[in-house]
Amino acid sequence: MLLFARFFYLQVADGERLRCLALDQWTREIPVIAARGRITDRGGVVLADNRTAYSVYVRANAVKDARKAAEVLAGLLGEDEEELYERIAASRVSELTVARHIPREEAEQLEEYDLAGVYYAQDNVRVYPHGELLSRVLGFTSSDNAGLTGLEKYYDDYLAGEDGEIAYFADLVGAETGGGASYLPATDGMTLELTVDYGIQAVAEAAMQRLYAAYAPVTAQCIVLDPRNFEILAMAEAPSYDLNDVPRDDAELLNELSRNNLVSDIYEPGSTFKIVTAAANLEEYFKGNGNAFSPQHIFGSSRTRTVDGTTIRCWSDHRNGKHAQQTLAEALNNSCNPCFTDIALALGTQTFYEYLELFGFGKGTGIDFSGEAQGMLLPESAVRLCDLARIGFGQTVAVTAVQLACAAASAVNGGYYYRPRLVRSLASADGKVEEEFSSVLLNRTVSEQTSRLLAQMLEGVVAEGSGSRAYIEGYKVAGKTGTAQKFENGSIAQGKYVSSFIGFFPSDEPRYLALVIADEPQGAYYGSVVAAPAAKEIFEGIIEVKGIQPYE
Repeated sequence: MLLFARFFYLQVADGERLRCLALDQWTREIPVIAARGRITDRGGVVLADNRTAYSVYVRANAVKDARKAAEVLAGLLGEDEEELYERIAASRVSELTVARHIPREEAEQLEEYDLAGVYYAQDNVRVYPHGELLSRVLGFTSSDNAGLTGLEKYYDDYLAGEDGEIAYFADLVGAETGGGASYLPATDGMTLELTVDYGIQAVAEAAMQRLYAAYAPVTAQCIVLDPRNFEILAMAEAPSYDLNDVPRDDAELLNELSRNNLVSDIYEPGSTFKIVTAAANLEEYFKGNGNAFSPQHIFGSSRTRTVDGTTIRCWSDHRNGKHAQQTLAEALNNSCNPCFTDIALALGTQTFYEYLELFGFGKGTGIDFSGEAQGMLLPESAVRLCDLARIGFGQTVAVTAVQLACAAASAVNGGYYYRPRLVRSLASADGKVEEEFSSVLLNRTVSEQTSRLLAQMLEGVVAEGSGSRAYIEGYKVAGKTGTAQKFENGSIAQGKYVSSFIGFFPSDEPRYLALVIADEPQGAYYGSVVAAPAAKEIFEGIIEVKGIQPYE
């Protein structure tokens, strides 16, 4: 009975594993490399593809003349003959990889020599048809086609596919025994269809390159999204780099160039944050909160506010050298800090923080990209009145670009906050769609009423306020400028600013929203001067690419 039980265990219970071990002992495999999945834009434009190449392998135990093999391989591949010979002669592994990604011509020449123990197999080289386009989003792969950064890394499990193999029968020392071979085909990786629009991406890239050339900032950045569902239509940064010529020998430069600052870096948003403060105030007013200010409320004419001993000043006099009384719409036009200080203090910490939570600050948006920062928001329990006052106009709070873009989109799209995304669908190599990603509504931020009124006010900012350099005749462009001083080591860094503009159109039914950021521009630093014209350029490009007719 013991013998029978052991027999049953070996033949049935553990039989499959033992058969696999036996097959592995008596066969040697040549890999069949799976083609990495393509990455395309939403219209099918290929952004990442493959070029066929070949890899060379040596099975040392099957080599009959190591010296000749080394001589031929060195001559064809440009390798050192003695080094190759030593590797082949002294090898204790069943298989050596001699060369990766050689052209077809060299593989065909190698085949003519018919060297025992020397093989080649088809491989793939990752190529990017548009070079620098979307470089910090797509990312790049390693020499063996594993995703290292960007979407190449985030979706690597889907893009990589599964390698196959050609198995040959061999003896215990690895020499072929004949008897033919078995073939296990590779399963190619899936195709990623992005939400990105190639035409809009090209427009955004060109605008950022021009901004970078004109003002020499550390970086010029732009994100364009659809406010109706938070699909990312473009992400552009300058400087960028050619994905076909990755500077792998300079780790510091490579890390700097491959970092997606729009997702991974935080900054003080400055006056662009006033969109959120204004939205919170209007929503509370329509809810009947007596502490909130009505759209018709006239804010005081004083140019300063003093809170906890801290003096907050407006950046400018508005009329004839005097700081004017103004409504909320005029405060947005003039980007008046004291007015938004009044709003934040009137709402109070608890209420204002409820809106900051709804608008997604202090936490990740959930975008499908690695390394997303959460921003920086003081704990509610630690907020002083002077902190609350500054948060009201975009200081003492740090955000990512994607956070701010999503918050602004929610404020003007009717109050709908979605999870932003970069990928629309996954399809198999034969084109069959395996998975589609639909919009995910996370929460409501404000009412339709608040959203419509705020959009109208922000249209006024572009038509007659600080955002006038983004105005386009015949189109309802709305937006808000921002100019924030940078802090370093806990104090203001003199002469260093972040200039920004966030805008959208058409204002009454937003379809395109763009956030432009210039980090430490030189020669000029106001968001109205540096960033707003770049946003206008992007909007004009979208109008041309999409054939959008002017408003009648």
